[in-house]
Amino acid sequence: MLRHEFRPGRAVAGLAMLGLAGGYAADAAGAWEVPWTFFLLVFLGGLWLAATATWAAYMLRRRRDARKASAEKTAAPASTSGSHAIK
Repeated sequence: MLRHEFRPGRAVAGLAMLGLAGGYAADAAGAWEVPWTFFLLVFLGGLWLAATATWAAYMLRRRRDARKASAEKTAAPASTSGSHAIK
C-alpha cells in the first residue's frame, strides 16, 4: 500500500520551478540571454499546468472514491449490526 497519495500538481510545479531556476542560472552566468518576460511566462505557465494536473487528479480521485463507496453498499445497515454508529 502507498504511504501517501501521489500529487501530480506538486510534481509539475516543482519541475517548472527547477526549469525556472536553471534558466536564471544560465542567464546569470551569461550562457543564455533572454528577456525577463520569458521567465514570467515560464512561471505562470508552470503554475497553470500544476493547477490543471491537480484538478485532473482530484476529479479522478473523486470518481474512484465514489465508485469504491458504491461497491461497499452490500453490507448490512448500521442499525442491524448492534452498533449505533452511523456509517
